[in-house]
Amino acid sequence: MADVWSCGVTLYVMLVGAYPFEDPDDPKNIKKIIQRIAAVDYTIPDNILISADCRQLISLIFVSNPTKRITMKEIKSHPWFLKNLPRELTEEAQADYYERSSSVPSFSKQTTQEIMEIVQDARKKPRSSTSGYGYADELSDDEEKNAKVSVPEQNDEEDECDKKVREVLESGELDMSALHI
Repeated sequence: MADVWSCGVTLYVMLVGAYPFEDPDDPKNIKKIIQRIAAVDYTIPDNILISADCRQLISLIFVSNPTKRITMKEIKSHPWFLKNLPRELTEEAQADYYERSSSVPSFSKQTTQEIMEIVQDARKKPRSSTSGYGYADELSDDEEKNAKVSVPEQNDEEDECDKKVREVLESGELDMSALHI
């Protein structure tokens, strides 16, 4: 029963933006808060637009006697709770789903076979790409391994970095086919 009360407090806070039993003039006064909880003394401000169904649900939740308070099962069948609820989330659909009857339609638009194919495709290692974008005009992995690394032409304005790169490439010290970039 405390769960229902807590859900009511959470719903109220989500809708109103304040705690239901807090005194707006003295919000830190714990004694007042406890007194207001015991008396179920809450109000929904006039400037907050809440439907009549929602107001009624909150009033059924905030009942001091737990045996007279609305239950979770009753909340799930309350008009405000059911409004715009997708069919697959209704209790009837959930019960059908968990029975696993062959006559029950699946909520998935894909068959198990299609899902398994997607999973298998996702497990495949992607083809490496020099640009990282996987364009079709790129070399295949085998072509990439056998491709000769082009050495930049020597330029009169070659800086130190370019010079070092050219020297390393010309020396053959760096095996570009071993890189998996």
